[in-house]
Amino acid sequence: MGELGVIQNFLSSASSFVWGPVLLILLVGTGIYLTLRLGFLQFKTLPYALKLAFKPGKTQKKEEGDISHYQALTTALAATIGTGNIAGVATAVVLGGPGAVFWMWITAIFGMATKYAEAILAVKYRVTGKDGKMSGGPMYYLERGLKQKWLAVLFAIFGAFAAFGIGNMVQSNTVSDVMDSTFSVNPWITGILLTIFAALVILGGIKGIGKVTAFFVPIMAVFYVLGALIIIFLNFDLVPEAFGIIFTDAFTGEAVGGGILGTVIRFGVARGVFSNEAGLGSAPIAAAAARTDYPGRQALVSMTQVFIDTIIVCTMTGLTIVMAGQYGNGELDGADLTTSAFQVFLGDLGMYIVTIGVIFFAFSTIVGWSYYGEKCFGYLTGDRGIPFYKAIFVLFVLVGAVAQLDTVWLFADVMNGLMAFPNLIGLLLLSGVVAAETNKFLKVAKQEKEEEKRARYNS
Repeated sequence: MGELGVIQNFLSSASSFVWGPVLLILLVGTGIYLTLRLGFLQFKTLPYALKLAFKPGKTQKKEEGDISHYQALTTALAATIGTGNIAGVATAVVLGGPGAVFWMWITAIFGMATKYAEAILAVKYRVTGKDGKMSGGPMYYLERGLKQKWLAVLFAIFGAFAAFGIGNMVQSNTVSDVMDSTFSVNPWITGILLTIFAALVILGGIKGIGKVTAFFVPIMAVFYVLGALIIIFLNFDLVPEAFGIIFTDAFTGEAVGGGILGTVIRFGVARGVFSNEAGLGSAPIAAAAARTDYPGRQALVSMTQVFIDTIIVCTMTGLTIVMAGQYGNGELDGADLTTSAFQVFLGDLGMYIVTIGVIFFAFSTIVGWSYYGEKCFGYLTGDRGIPFYKAIFVLFVLVGAVAQLDTVWLFADVMNGLMAFPNLIGLLLLSGVVAAETNKFLKVAKQEKEEEKRARYNS
């Protein structure tokens, strides 16, 4: 066994350990605890949160911050709506059975509370740099809120490295693969084009990223979801059966060898978190840049990201795969399984929908994670280190497009898992701050609602 093989075996063992039961229980447990402490906030406020996300407030331009609520949401969505929504869901169904989709939903429901808490702390403890731009995220609430700088440094190190893997090279490699298999485009050509486009967006900073994602994310999400909805409506007779299979398998594990229910839950939870990133601490870095008057207002907007990513987009993928019924043949996995499922119903058009979806989703992830990585690196080195980080990050887009990435994927997987530990510690120990800020904003929101009613009545 060569040195590369030894490294891969080590990273594979490390990944299995990091993403073992302890982390998965901690991730879901934190979401459940925050849900109870916040009085099931995500159920009560989701309609209002969606309104905040997609309907800019009248005073938002006057508030401190670099980008709007909506741009902060789309930047976070750009980073999370990625290949996990296409390949990750398929892998969950193959390894955990159709019931894994149900456990992805459960993870998302409680993950909304986690994402809310992350964002509220990110805005509360954010700082303004010498250039006038906002910086925030787990690094800052671990240092300024929890008073544990060593945890903040650990998170920043893990985040800066993870961005190169899961947020960069893995994504560009996925794009080059699908471009080669579908359109016979040389990976070097794909890599060069991706690098150029990434440089144009990333080097523009958060305002440039915010503008691009505000335009880009709705188009890419609607394009893919519309394709899945066409399949669902044209084959609506298969939908009740598909939901029945998902719910039945979620509690029996019949589709998994030996009927192991724990396997269904494990892969549903793991892939759900992988898709929406609730608890990893990445998305609050974007939330901290938002123009907002109260931390709670932006936190509600950030909460909707989990709903859109998992409850909507992942459900479209999972439902289509279960309806096609090809997940149990052992021959297909990942994006190939999703592509094949779409082809069953739409022929070659289905293949193009998934291929284009992968390209859009992967590129948006590169853009979103570039911001996360630069903020983590900037926390460690100061603003002077950010231009260097951006340049290296853009270069690695090309490297990823032409490289073999088994080792990189495993390394990024470990870094992603390690990011979660200090972040979850911060969320649990600062949950009292989250609750206090929530109560403060809910009183304001109630007063605003009453004022709107009076204004409508008087008009």
